[in-house]
Amino acid sequence: MRIGLVIYGSLDTLSGGYLYDRMLVDRLEADGDKVEIISLPGRSYLANLKDNFSAGLLRGLQSLQVDVLLEDELNHPSLWRINHLLQEKARYPIVSIVHHLRCSELRPAWQNRLIAMLESRYLSSVDAFIFNSQTTRQVVENLAGVSMPSVVAFPGGDRLHQAISEAQISARAIQSGPLRIFFLGNLIPRKGLHILLQALSTLPQDAWMLAVAGSLDMDRSYAATILRQVRSARLESQVHFLGPLKDAELVQQFVWSQVLAVPSSYEGFGIAYLEGMGFGLPAIATTQGAACEIITQGENGYLVAPDDPRELAECLLQLAEDRELLLRLSLGAHQHFKDHPTWEQTTLRIRDFLLEMT
Repeated sequence: MRIGLVIYGSLDTLSGGYLYDRMLVDRLEADGDKVEIISLPGRSYLANLKDNFSAGLLRGLQSLQVDVLLEDELNHPSLWRINHLLQEKARYPIVSIVHHLRCSELRPAWQNRLIAMLESRYLSSVDAFIFNSQTTRQVVENLAGVSMPSVVAFPGGDRLHQAISEAQISARAIQSGPLRIFFLGNLIPRKGLHILLQALSTLPQDAWMLAVAGSLDMDRSYAATILRQVRSARLESQVHFLGPLKDAELVQQFVWSQVLAVPSSYEGFGIAYLEGMGFGLPAIATTQGAACEIITQGENGYLVAPDDPRELAECLLQLAEDRELLLRLSLGAHQHFKDHPTWEQTTLRIRDFLLEMT
């Protein structure tokens, strides 16, 4: 197959959505397909809307010699109008990869209403969908008001080629000392690090320590707020900012940590939770979004209400004080990971779907 993929910026951007796209491209190319990346400049939402009136972008997309055009749905600000023109002139089907809808994110209601209007317009401009979860599929179908050809292909969690035994997981869980908590995610409001810090600030300081891995440059204003929050609560000795981690460094952090806590206000799936489970880390997430498709309450982690530091603090303190509970959830997390589809299974499922579309 000859395939085009529309994204913002670089495919090497560190986020779960870009990881999904990157793993898919690797599989397609490994199977002999040719993938052409169409990179649009990542700008503000309003600035990207102007792309819809770019004659050059329209001509470039029309001239693509591909069998199918993939689009990351997060590019919808640049494509909601152009796609309708392509439907009239292009000879290839358009398939949207949907990680989550922008209008599902936490922001003022009036803003999400406007975004939902554009996303609805975009969703009606494609021929099929690739969804990362059943939750994402349902949200899209509710907004679009129609069921389109689609495939649900859950992300894998095995890209790090982890090898950790249940004996190692058990020994780590019952170790005494502060609970070793890991937050994995870029510092943006949606990931909820400020909520996690609020929760931790209410706990005894000798009960926990926190490692934060992720970029501080995605939203510098928010990152500055987080650093002030840590200083004002006098948590500098307990909160360690690691920045973006390479895979080998990430593996070391997963092996060292005892629980993964990312209280995101919304996740279309949550690859970090699953990758952590591959190392036997119970996951703490929120009830919003698709984390419920990964986390079973009290078996491999906890789901708490979003923006509720009190409930989050209770879960963390319980794990810090009851290491037998931590052990049980750690083994449950590892078992869930072993039962989950691999990246190879997921990307092959998508490739088969694309072959049906061409």
